[in-house]
Amino acid sequence: MKLLIHGRNLEVTAAIRDYTEDKLGRAIGHFNGLVKEADVHLSVARNPRVPQQTAEVTVFANGLVIRAQERSENLYASIDMVANKISRQLRRFKDRQHDHHHTPSTEELLEELPIGGDLTAGRVAELPLPAVRRKYFAMPAMSIDDALHQLELIDHDFYVFRDSSSGGIQVVYRRNHGGFGVIQPRES
Repeated sequence: MKLLIHGRNLEVTAAIRDYTEDKLGRAIGHFNGLVKEADVHLSVARNPRVPQQTAEVTVFANGLVIRAQERSENLYASIDMVANKISRQLRRFKDRQHDHHHTPSTEELLEELPIGGDLTAGRVAELPLPAVRRKYFAMPAMSIDDALHQLELIDHDFYVFRDSSSGGIQVVYRRNHGGFGVIQPRES
């Protein structure tokens, strides 16, 4: 497994590197062959009045991305917590791969939301501001059920994916009152 460790507002010392490699090695070691690469970002808040130290881990496993982030007043504690969280997420992913029980259908999970009108009517395309951060990533085609599973693994509120049946870009998201939603483009 390839492990990349980056520091933001701190120098990654040999002790921090060894501790991180040891903790993540133990957490991910149980999933040999599943994890190809792990990217670790360790950071310290710039404001000395806010003792906040963050450990963020992104794991690339068999084409999936699993992400976790933890913050505390102690960097070593943040590393411990994020290693435990990644281990739980990997276990959940592995269990789901082997689970043969009934999973709710897409219709049971999603509430259809009608979208009315043309979303681009009256708008002019503009270039984004230079301060906008851009991210690029591979977008393999998948079902809505797979996208919902991926949403759980990355620990975000939404997930953008390419639908395997239509080939279109769609977004699944967590609804505030529970459940999930899908944003789909409407054919003109």
